[in-house]
Amino acid sequence: MLGIIFTGGDGPAPEIIRRELDGKTHFCIAADSGLVAAERAGIKPDCIIGDMDSVAASRLAAYPPECIMRHDTDKDYTDTELALTAAIERGCEIWIIGGGGGRLDHLFGIRSLFERDVFPRRWITDTADIRCVDAASGDRLSLALEKGALVSVFPLGAGPWKAKSSGLKWRLDDLKWNRGFFGLSNVVVDGYFSIAAEQGRFMVILPLHARSK
Repeated sequence: MLGIIFTGGDGPAPEIIRRELDGKTHFCIAADSGLVAAERAGIKPDCIIGDMDSVAASRLAAYPPECIMRHDTDKDYTDTELALTAAIERGCEIWIIGGGGGRLDHLFGIRSLFERDVFPRRWITDTADIRCVDAASGDRLSLALEKGALVSVFPLGAGPWKAKSSGLKWRLDDLKWNRGFFGLSNVVVDGYFSIAAEQGRFMVILPLHARSK
């Protein structure tokens, strides 16, 4: 089952959310103000979690108390972290929706979640579709994007890292990845590309609106 976490910040348009979730069984968690984005997409969360400092009490009143997990404002974890833990406890494959724009520290905080032992597999903001490709899971990302679309790749976790690719202007096969290394602004040559992780874990950042029709 997918664990969908709606978080604060800029996210994709409701029609994109509905398209990506169409036909998929999911458990939806709203992290505080992520509730607004979920409702705009026509999705009623199964769980709302956080300190509720960014969501109106009148909006929360539409949900049964057992669906609301309220935490103190002075807490050790962000609302998104709390939602991640709830999704992990349910054994879900985790996607994060939202978190674009806004404060840079919040952006870095979500990015850091992908470094953990149990990590999200996808993160969709208002401009980017971010995928996690992990060798331990045998991951291979294969997608059709517009010709010339930019693809950026960052190593995650402790390494070592090794990847192979097809359909990109600069192949990843022979790259020597080290901590702090990255492949920025690679280019989709003919509209189709693939990336496979042979060792380690990678974050692949794609433009949200470059999916081939």
